[in-house]
Amino acid sequence: MSNDPLLQPYKLKHLTLRNRIIVTSHEPAYPEDGMPKQRYLAYTVERAKGGVAMTMTAGSAAVSKDSPPVFNNLLAYKDEIVPWIRQMTDAVHEEGAAIMIQLTHLGRRTRWDKGDWLPVVAPSHHREASHRSFPKKIEDWDIERIIKDFADAAERMKAGGMDGVELEAYGHLLDQFTSPLTNELDGPYGGALDNRMRFCMDVLKAIRSRVGEDFILGVRYTADECLPGGTGKSEGIEISKRLKESGLIDYLNVIRGHIDTDAGLTDVIPIQGMANAPHLDFAGEIRAATNFPTFHAAKIPDVATARHAIASGKVDMIGMTRAHMTDPHIVRKIIEKREDEIRPCVGANYCLDRIYQGGAAYCIHNAATGRELTMPHIVPKAETRRKIVVVGAGPAGLEAARVAGERGHEVVVFEAASDPGGQIRLTALSPRRKEMMSIIDWRMAQCEKHGVTIKFNSWAEAETIEAENPDVVIVATGGVAHTDVLSKGNEFVVSSWDIISGDVKPGSNVLIFDDAGDHAALQAAEFLAGAGAKVEIMTPDRSFSPEVMAMNLVPYMRSLQKLDVTFTVTYRLESVEKNGNQLIANVGSDYGGISKQRVVDQVVVNHGTLPLDDIYFELKPKSTNHGEISHDELIAGQAQSVVRNPQGLFQLFRIGDAVSARNTHAAIYDALRLAKDI
Repeated sequence: MSNDPLLQPYKLKHLTLRNRIIVTSHEPAYPEDGMPKQRYLAYTVERAKGGVAMTMTAGSAAVSKDSPPVFNNLLAYKDEIVPWIRQMTDAVHEEGAAIMIQLTHLGRRTRWDKGDWLPVVAPSHHREASHRSFPKKIEDWDIERIIKDFADAAERMKAGGMDGVELEAYGHLLDQFTSPLTNELDGPYGGALDNRMRFCMDVLKAIRSRVGEDFILGVRYTADECLPGGTGKSEGIEISKRLKESGLIDYLNVIRGHIDTDAGLTDVIPIQGMANAPHLDFAGEIRAATNFPTFHAAKIPDVATARHAIASGKVDMIGMTRAHMTDPHIVRKIIEKREDEIRPCVGANYCLDRIYQGGAAYCIHNAATGRELTMPHIVPKAETRRKIVVVGAGPAGLEAARVAGERGHEVVVFEAASDPGGQIRLTALSPRRKEMMSIIDWRMAQCEKHGVTIKFNSWAEAETIEAENPDVVIVATGGVAHTDVLSKGNEFVVSSWDIISGDVKPGSNVLIFDDAGDHAALQAAEFLAGAGAKVEIMTPDRSFSPEVMAMNLVPYMRSLQKLDVTFTVTYRLESVEKNGNQLIANVGSDYGGISKQRVVDQVVVNHGTLPLDDIYFELKPKSTNHGEISHDELIAGQAQSVVRNPQGLFQLFRIGDAVSARNTHAAIYDALRLAKDI
């Protein structure tokens, strides 16, 4: 038996959990037709294989038709979900883990124009800022119907073999009843705390009467909304005690904050640059006040923090949810004394931001997450050892080198710079985004483990590469900032990279023309405004920074609004002229009929990158495949077999921004799905 606090079993009612680490409920948006089919199954089972004590799936499964999914949620109100749930629970149990599911009615936290176009319901007419729907004020027959829907859904989950269900309260309908900010009902369900809690208690009673005592039941709820007029800490502690004293539930899953705005959501689920474990001490206070099993998760990205949470007695089970999206085998690596090999969560929040923008969850630097049916978390050895040359030590090149090294190949990487990282090294110059360097640091450590040779300060010429006698050459040289986008005056502008890197001194009155909508423009704005410049960000789009997405935008806005940065949408920079020490920026609009000017002393253009592809085209005639990639073989997970030049010396491929300007995840996915079959 280990003495590690994280590896101690925990008895929750009749259920023995094999350790203290859980994956809390979250919706990766992998359902098909509202059902957890093969992709969802593979994702969930991988974490069970990795050793987690319990995985909680769905965040959250909808119990009613007027709780339409906005994140491609599971549909727990359909009987047809039962066999799909049974398939998943059986598979998880076979791996030694427990499994629960989270149920909810979203209340006002959804939209009326989703699903069956039914009115949104809530205990007031107040809309939620994030989803913008004005709700119908809930009626008595709605309440009766939804209580029954919860009980029906819980019964389905028990029939599907779940170990229990967790009710999602915070921000959803249950919490909308509890909070005085969102409950304007009279009579039995509004007013005093007893009445505001009645709906939750009635739901719990209905569920317990259906599922019996031999079934785990918990609530994930906010014990402090951190909002004036909302549920405060003292009332939250009282709510916690009443939930315990009801005798209806088996544990508390504690949250602090509110999720009705992007800013509120980001404080509940912090991203990179924000404090780790910001609500752990608060969860510990609830645990001390109730002396009741307490779970918690909110930016617990590393084993040390998780171990502290358990060893200090603050909570009984600790959630490492985003961390397990990055590395599903955390527990196994702890057991095997390989903590240094855990792929680190860098808090980029690509996973959640994609969900809230209507996409499926992907980890920024584990391209196998959500693709378990086609992509390996553990790369198998190749049958034949080959010589692989990689050009470039950015995220794409290092991922290709890591995977090829893990396959057992001889790998040599050429990097022109003195350090690895490429664009990520530039990104990490912002203090708030320094965690991004862990993407590179982890790969460097893995490359060292697998015997990869990396040659820095080495500009790869065709002769240099040929001298290595490679079987395969992978060009991952990235791109260079593209600023030549104006009809006139391109020589007068600088790039966002120039500003972030410090290669160009900040001006005092700066126009940033952002035609890419990614992080670089906002990072440049922070550098400029922080240096005292007056800054305007202009975009031709109808919204600014669309590639940054909601939760990542929050820290930028908190910084840039304080620095009085101006945002201008729907205008396009057309040309720049020099006038003495000033620049005249000529501005138009894609909508037509507009001609304006800005007089500034610096113009920054953010327009993505152009591929650094000279070496690729120099090598192309000497390759067997002329650089061609078979998309069919790539998608099917088969080795590349294209031969256009039988006399060629090697296979040649290019990946990442050496192909076209995309993002870090795309670069890493390019590398993984190509190199895993070499």
